[in-house]
Amino acid sequence: MSARIREHATYQDLLKVPDNMVAELIEGELFASPRPAIRHAAAKSELLTFVSSAFDRRSSDPYRSHIVAEPELHFGYDVLVPDIAAWRIERIGPELPDLAAMEIAPDWICEILSPSTARLDRAKKMPVYAQHGVTHAWLLDVDEQYLEVKRLENGKWTGIAIFTAGETVRAEPFEAIEIDMTYVWGPPPA
Repeated sequence: MSARIREHATYQDLLKVPDNMVAELIEGELFASPRPAIRHAAAKSELLTFVSSAFDRRSSDPYRSHIVAEPELHFGYDVLVPDIAAWRIERIGPELPDLAAMEIAPDWICEILSPSTARLDRAKKMPVYAQHGVTHAWLLDVDEQYLEVKRLENGKWTGIAIFTAGETVRAEPFEAIEIDMTYVWGPPPA
């Protein structure tokens, strides 16, 4: 379960969190979450494969992007780690900077929801993404088998679509490809 570790935390406090946890700093609060379960990690890998195979920097698609798993994002004092993020090449250039963390907001993020992270992802992280101008967000729930697609409009998240088990997905900003979600969901939990 995601746990608030400390109020009025600093980046130095974040660095003390064990490596087997994902540490994030949001509005001065330090949160630590366990690494994703294997089903969630596999879903992230499958989705990353679908998206990056069509839109990575070698692509000719207009939305070609740098697509990264678990980048550390620094937005002022906030430090977030989305499951997947993408930056359009036309916006930041052909090469990613050689840095430990990105200060430039991605164009798209995907959070893989789990019982331990869903509340943190929705209630704490999504407002920070909006505040810093991330234009698209996907919330993927592997257990419930749905994908929620959101677009930032006038500083607020607007729900664009919800895809459920059995549906083939064409979703902003990657609507140029179809994603067969049966590969992303994997087998249902026992």
